[in-house]
Amino acid sequence: MKPFFHYTDWLLSRTVLRLMPRFIVPNYITAVRFILVPVVFFLFIYGHYREGSLLFVIAAFTDALDGALARTTDQITDWGKLFDPLADKLLIGSTTAILVTRFINFYLAVTIVGVELFLVLLSYWKKYYRKAKIEANYLGKTKMIFQSFGLIFLCLGIITHLPWLILTATIILYLSVAFAFLSLFDYRSI
Repeated sequence: MKPFFHYTDWLLSRTVLRLMPRFIVPNYITAVRFILVPVVFFLFIYGHYREGSLLFVIAAFTDALDGALARTTDQITDWGKLFDPLADKLLIGSTTAILVTRFINFYLAVTIVGVELFLVLLSYWKKYYRKAKIEANYLGKTKMIFQSFGLIFLCLGIITHLPWLILTATIILYLSVAFAFLSLFDYRSI
């Protein structure tokens, strides 16, 4: 059975990726995410939740785009392997630090950010000191999907003032923590 991201790669390669100019490479898309992270952060810090939410969704979608483009066009690079997960962690971590702390629970925010930080440090230690091959896998991808959707539901709850959306976000984010802890036990994951 193929992993879920193979199906999303197939879908994106037949839709959105066909519309992209050929000069755009996956690393450019990752760079855009790095640029969006501080913008999203400051919009959320200053309470501009609509604008921040829109840019968060765009930035989260770039994660799917750069991965699909890299895998479907055989453009996987060492730079992308190193900086794509870092861009993801910065986006999720900064958004979590602000929104989850403000609207859900400080301890959930600390757990999400702490586990992400630990995963980054562990993966770099494995890669550079143990010389292990580190790559994304279904646990890490599932965790990222839960984190992204949890934060999207939270953004929608904040904007619409609907408590059930914030409750849904909370449940999804707790599921993301479960997958984060599971990924700690997978030697190859980040």
